[in-house]
Amino acid sequence: MTSPRNVLFLCTGNSARSILAEAILRHYGAGRYDAFSAGSQPAGVPNPAALATLRARGLEHGFARSKSWDEFAGAAAPRMDLIITVCASAAGEVCPVWPGHPHTAHWGVEDPAAITGSEADILAGFAITFDQMKARIDALLALGTAPITELMPAIRRIGDLP
Repeated sequence: MTSPRNVLFLCTGNSARSILAEAILRHYGAGRYDAFSAGSQPAGVPNPAALATLRARGLEHGFARSKSWDEFAGAAAPRMDLIITVCASAAGEVCPVWPGHPHTAHWGVEDPAAITGSEADILAGFAITFDQMKARIDALLALGTAPITELMPAIRRIGDLP
């Protein structure tokens, strides 16, 4: 068996979208992928609604913490095979030079942390984001185990999913 591919999900705050994506890939891609997340300007803590969304779906969330992408740019960091930005601002920022020069893709979705209103409104927004990320990760997993270089056009098109 080949070793799992390392995927880093990036967003600005690393508190909502990237945490959800990390949890989904950790759960459904276990053994094939190792998932990580980080932010350019970490919020410091995961969004409580993100954690509630993961709990409601039975996904592990004990790993979740808001952290800087600098943790993944040093020589001691795990070597990433793929870096996926999940918000528009992180996609446009100047990123660190990643060890190994991993492939990159952008899968932007709306920020559920920006939703205001009742707790039910906020959780409904997080549920939509979860479903969008789950659909994208399902599409990634369906691509199989071909060399990542061959998969990159399809991985990038996944970002076009609704």
